[in-house]
Amino acid sequence: MSLWEIVQDEYNPKENKKYETIFTLANGYRGLRGFNEFSSEGWKGNFIAGIYDKSEAEVQEIVNNPDPLTIKFYINGKVVNLDNHKIRRFKRFLDMRKAVLKTNLEVELSSGEILTINAERFVSKNNVHKWAAKYEIIPKNFSGKLIIENTIDGSITNSVHDPYKEVKHYNVLKMKDLKPGIFLKSSTKDKAIDVIEATTLRCYKNHNNLLRNRSFKILGSKVKELYEIFLEKNETYTIYKYGVTYTTRDNITDIEKVSEEALVEFAFEGYEKELKKHCEEWEKIWEDIDIEIKGDEKAQIGIRFNVFQLTSCANKSDPNVSIAAKGLHGEGYKGHIFWDTEIFMVPFFTYTQPGTAKSLLLYRYNTLNGARENAILNGYNGAQFPWESTDNGSETTPKWGKDYLGNPVRIWTGDEEIHITADIPFAYWEYFRATNDENFMFDHGAEIFFETAKFWESRLEYNEQKDRYEINNVIGPDEFHEHVNNNAYTNYLARWNLKKAYEISNLLKQRDFTKYDRLCNNLGLSEKDFNNWKEISEKIFIPKFDDTELIEQFEGYFKLKDYIITEWDKNKMPIWPKGVEINKLDKTQLVKQADVVMLLLLLDDEFDSNTKKLNYDYYEKRTMHKSSLSPSMYSIMGLKVGDHHNAYEYFMKTVMTDLEDNQGNTEFGLHAASTGGSWQSIVYGFGGLSIDENGVLNLNPWIPEKWEKLSFKIYWKGAKITISIFQDKVILESTQDLTVKVFSQDCHLISHKSFVFDTSNTI
Repeated sequence: MSLWEIVQDEYNPKENKKYETIFTLANGYRGLRGFNEFSSEGWKGNFIAGIYDKSEAEVQEIVNNPDPLTIKFYINGKVVNLDNHKIRRFKRFLDMRKAVLKTNLEVELSSGEILTINAERFVSKNNVHKWAAKYEIIPKNFSGKLIIENTIDGSITNSVHDPYKEVKHYNVLKMKDLKPGIFLKSSTKDKAIDVIEATTLRCYKNHNNLLRNRSFKILGSKVKELYEIFLEKNETYTIYKYGVTYTTRDNITDIEKVSEEALVEFAFEGYEKELKKHCEEWEKIWEDIDIEIKGDEKAQIGIRFNVFQLTSCANKSDPNVSIAAKGLHGEGYKGHIFWDTEIFMVPFFTYTQPGTAKSLLLYRYNTLNGARENAILNGYNGAQFPWESTDNGSETTPKWGKDYLGNPVRIWTGDEEIHITADIPFAYWEYFRATNDENFMFDHGAEIFFETAKFWESRLEYNEQKDRYEINNVIGPDEFHEHVNNNAYTNYLARWNLKKAYEISNLLKQRDFTKYDRLCNNLGLSEKDFNNWKEISEKIFIPKFDDTELIEQFEGYFKLKDYIITEWDKNKMPIWPKGVEINKLDKTQLVKQADVVMLLLLLDDEFDSNTKKLNYDYYEKRTMHKSSLSPSMYSIMGLKVGDHHNAYEYFMKTVMTDLEDNQGNTEFGLHAASTGGSWQSIVYGFGGLSIDENGVLNLNPWIPEKWEKLSFKIYWKGAKITISIFQDKVILESTQDLTVKVFSQDCHLISHKSFVFDTSNTI
């Protein structure tokens, strides 16, 4: 069993859509769903980062572009299709190390011909515009004619399986014959973003071209080319399909000319040359992101899948795109970007690929004007980041959806889930703490902090009678409860945001007065504003229970009907307690996902271990984990408070979210936040990584008995640190001299020398 492969060894058309998500190949520029070209069941997906359109849809959504993957093989006039033939052998697997998807199958046609096909494809990490596929065809017991039909399908729509919502977001402008090769140019309806897909086939034996009798066709919005090959029994025929993609987002003057030239060059240079470069790029990436778990194969494969797919979603060289909640893997959540990115995904990049983290944070800076517009529309100052974002920072949350019973329900998250406006500066601060990148903080972060602080100042309400500031009518991370007052997470993060903006104003003033002065002039701010933020922050109300450290999720939460979770399903996910009415969840203390527990993790150094344990014990029994975001947070907190068994269970739920489809909706796309949560469970949880109030890196690791070793790498203030945790020791190696703490003891690391910390007396 390879620890680098995700394997599907049985064909079931009902599972095609799930596997399409799992087998998606992406390079940050684009994602191609893992559509099985030998089946007619599935959900084709070609998603290019940053291309959104509304036209007849309710709100802007990521465009499902024309599909360039489609290819069909006919043997003696019969199409090779897994749904119609006897399957003698089937294996499909994702090689994560090389980012290559492979399919090995053998089918028997109704007339008795037996055909073996070995296919593979990759989406290049070396050149984001290129992708390719390779097909080995072996006729086992016959000789005969093979027809190959290569297609670019311009009939693809969004929501193809939902007739009420189905919409086509582009017009096909041009289809043409590249002689050889085919070309389709489409353009989005609202913003006229042009997309070009061009593909071509090659097949040689002993340097002789085997493709015969070429025919070019345009059928409706599909462009096709056909070829014939005469097959000899037991001979192997290798067919290559080359593809290139360009859009007007690429800032290239003539994308038609460039795409045609790139395709010719790609086919001339050959499949193996680009594949080699692609694999070399991934090898470099794995040097930074790989996590090694010895003694637990399932966990090992699971964590690799999560960091692989999360890395596949990011594009370091495009600061105008971010990572959607479903990655580049499907149409779920309409391709929108949520707080998931900053809170769950960005930490992974901050510590493993800081340049990519910076690019993801710049997306929010580059959409700041949209956030300012949102604040104005809602009657507030500064910048209010949208709950759901696309290409310009405007609020794109749909107003209506359906509840668990299928009834129409008003979606309030866009109006009330305002904690995202503090979550984004929080991600900036985490990046700054880990990198010491002062230029980035002063050039971009300070403006984010000041504009969000202005928003909170205008959003807070002063309660004169109680001499406190409140935030009323909100939704916290737990979305079962709407229109609540003083959600602890929201209030705490707003308080943190205001205090931190005050601190940053002082830091900027000391380090670069010119920038400070310019920013104050540009944003209409003065020292009086900064001082006011600090004063306000000290009076923001945080609800607690009878003067204990048990934080009340929001005002009045403890008065709601109390249910305790006592049963779990086969995926170890909670089952609704008996007597609960699904349409009245807001009347109960049941929680959708980590809320108070999330707060205690984010602001880790502000709470003592007793507070963490008290709140974990209370909320763990009431959290339904109806979001894939949630189990990872309970895994990390479980490890902090000593609930080791449950922490491991929560970790496994997180890493297997998509691989076991334990949320039941993997077909709609990757659970991208869960992939980030998986990494956090390893590094913050089992690795025990935290940063104390003095900005020092701390490690308090714990690993399960069956784990012989846990190893990962992080970047910290310019140094790359390799951390290897064993049952009786921790070995650290840094590329720079550095002091860190392991179990509260100072450890002075010397550049490129192993430091061994004996834990046998500590754990």
